[in-house]
Amino acid sequence: MTATRVLVLNSGSSSLKYQLLDMRDATRLAVGLVERIGERTSRLQHTCLTAEGTREHNGPLADHDAALKAVAEELAKDGLGLDSPELAAIGHRVVHGGMFFTEPTVVDSAVLTEIERLIPVAPLHNPANLTGIRTAMALRPDLPQVAVFDTAFHTTMPESAARYAIDARTADRYRVRRYGFHGTSHAYVSRATAELLGRAPEDVNVIVLHLGNGASASAVRGGRCVDTSMGFTPLEGLVMGTRSGDLDPAVIFHLQRVGGMSMDEVDTLLNKKSGLFGLCGENDMREIRHRMEEGDDGARLAFEIYIHRLKKYVGAYYAVLGTVDALAFTAGVGENAAFVREAALDGLEGLGLAVDRERNAVRGDGARLISPEGARIAVAVVPTDEEMEIAAQTYALVGKDG
Repeated sequence: MTATRVLVLNSGSSSLKYQLLDMRDATRLAVGLVERIGERTSRLQHTCLTAEGTREHNGPLADHDAALKAVAEELAKDGLGLDSPELAAIGHRVVHGGMFFTEPTVVDSAVLTEIERLIPVAPLHNPANLTGIRTAMALRPDLPQVAVFDTAFHTTMPESAARYAIDARTADRYRVRRYGFHGTSHAYVSRATAELLGRAPEDVNVIVLHLGNGASASAVRGGRCVDTSMGFTPLEGLVMGTRSGDLDPAVIFHLQRVGGMSMDEVDTLLNKKSGLFGLCGENDMREIRHRMEEGDDGARLAFEIYIHRLKKYVGAYYAVLGTVDALAFTAGVGENAAFVREAALDGLEGLGLAVDRERNAVRGDGARLISPEGARIAVAVVPTDEEMEIAAQTYALVGKDG
């Protein structure tokens, strides 16, 4: 029997997202989410797509071990258990792989050690990712566990884009450089955009705008990332839901010296109380639009700042690439907020970038063009699929006859 299934796990500090996919035809067999792990009010929602049924369980799940065991039980009820000979591997999302991991990697003790060493540069994410891997390894020690890194796609950036202009020895000692994030999304969307155009990825230059609560842009030349907006952490770059994006670092010194704020207070301010939320008290783009329509000046200014930053990055990446074949919008805001897409490209017609209002207004589940007929540069909406990307990378690495 050929083992063609891949279980994808995305472990957060108190959550576990999962999907089971069959890579023979890239179909989803089951999806689910465990929330509030470690609390008395834990919740597991499981959907079997082969039977079109959803089950929900509420009750305490003490840790990730208990959560994954509960997931395994749900999969087993649908005949999709972790003991199935059709399961080829488990693929794990790992946020930070530094410069060491440039591609998907089968996990062993050395890999675990290196992911752990990267915790200081990803303290919110890598510990949870490690927990998920170790839990899965304990349940299926005989099965390949594959780590797919958010940073890997961006390791192709040239040093001129990846280096900060600080003392080189200090930067090297503390591994300070631009790593970039959302890499699995940018990889998937840039490739899917080329497919939408009927061209090979190596023949296409794409600007990808991943716009969700977290947001990032990338410049992709011939299938390889040459620049991206997030840097040493996911804080740099675009205005986001609660993150500031680009900021003069002297603001931090000022807030400490003059404002008397601690490092932890500044960290919380910039990551959780800034961005759209900090500007107008709201980080849901739908609510911001509603407030704008009612004449709320604060919401309008927040939106204008958000759009201004977007345009700056589009222009910058146009210059970096030299020639642009397509621009793709993706993620929650990018896929669903037509008014954001229109505003982001308004006034850029001279660069060959424009949206057709009628096409842009049409909602759809698949990849689609929203640029005018015959436009010099294609503008597309391409739904991201990070789980499919993780599964594809995992299966390409370990797929074999069971």
